[in-house]
Amino acid sequence: MITWSSRSDLLSCSSVEVCLTCTIMKRRHFIGSFAIGGLGTALAEGDPSVIKPSLATTPLCVMAARCDGFEAVWGVNRLSRGWLEWKLEDGHGGLAKADAFGFTPQGKDVLRVRLEGLKTNAKGRVRSHTIAADDGEITISPWKPFHILDPEAKKTRFVMWNDTHVHNESIQALHEVTPAADFLVWNGDTCNDWTRDDQLTPTLLNPGGCDITNSRPLFITWGNHDSRGAHAFRMPGVVATPNGRPFYAFRSGPVAVICLHTGEDKPDDHPSFRGRVAFDELRREQAEWLAEVIHQPDFRDAPYRVVFCHIPLRWIDERPQDYSKSGFDRHSGRSRSAWHESLVEWKTQVILSGHTHRSRWLPPTKAHPYGQLTGGGPKLHQATWTEGRADGSRLHLKVNNLEGDILHDIQIRPLV
Repeated sequence: MITWSSRSDLLSCSSVEVCLTCTIMKRRHFIGSFAIGGLGTALAEGDPSVIKPSLATTPLCVMAARCDGFEAVWGVNRLSRGWLEWKLEDGHGGLAKADAFGFTPQGKDVLRVRLEGLKTNAKGRVRSHTIAADDGEITISPWKPFHILDPEAKKTRFVMWNDTHVHNESIQALHEVTPAADFLVWNGDTCNDWTRDDQLTPTLLNPGGCDITNSRPLFITWGNHDSRGAHAFRMPGVVATPNGRPFYAFRSGPVAVICLHTGEDKPDDHPSFRGRVAFDELRREQAEWLAEVIHQPDFRDAPYRVVFCHIPLRWIDERPQDYSKSGFDRHSGRSRSAWHESLVEWKTQVILSGHTHRSRWLPPTKAHPYGQLTGGGPKLHQATWTEGRADGSRLHLKVNNLEGDILHDIQIRPLV
């Protein structure tokens, strides 16, 4: 829990410090910290009677953890540049202040900075520095603890959310009960549809007004609703992934993780998409990538093999749908057809999904030798959080609802 030094009556899910009294210099720089949802303010340049919205609009969001670092993303309300300051527990520290093209990271909606070159299992704290392009206002975020992945750890703990659909009350409740973990996978349908360009930053970086990456670095997979709306194409600019693609793989302790993009729940040529999607091509690309990544040592030799994808690859009712009416896929048959061979070859043990808004466990079968586990839906009585704990003896999966009930309790033995 976080103890508030001020404004605790306004905010409950993350930390904020606002500097309202500043020394007026030549360019009148203002030094403060981020403000959640624009609640913080700073005095406008040259006119102390005018209140200007805080430069930073979201917490510092720690995404795409790797064994040597992570990427930090935060919202801003106008064109700015920024960098990261970091300090490790062993006393080492530094700055991350360059992008892939030699610029200081810049943006008008979000800033993204990649921190890399750290030692495996590094722990420390990080904060962001942001400078506005127009008036030079400076914002410095509070220090935030971080940890990166350790592929050689003897055990790991992860958690999963899915299908939150901007139900802020459910998000706040999930944030309250979900424990600290090595990583959190937000497994698709973060939104309803991206119909406005101002939806993305608060929905993804400050959902429900909460700092969801405090004590659990975030991975996001794409759901079918994340792919909808006129502004869906902008989501990759806000969401960081380890390799810059919507499909990726990583290792945390004894668990090898593959995250895949199942696309939409109707064919690409469905008239509702108006030609905006091309997921058949993306599935083929993922199939080629998957066939290679499963042979890399960290994945080939992992005791536990887990896949996250939003639309399940199996379901209790797989009858064909009439897309000309109200039909939609309850399972992604197109994805399964493209990936099944590699998933079987890899000896995938479990696929974790959402989409159905019903939590179900489908044990492995002869035809489909990987189990399928789905989480619940967006409303308070549907919402679930899934926990995985793995060590040398077992991978223990539990699906929990917000009332404290365990809906599914599954134990998987190591392969090697």
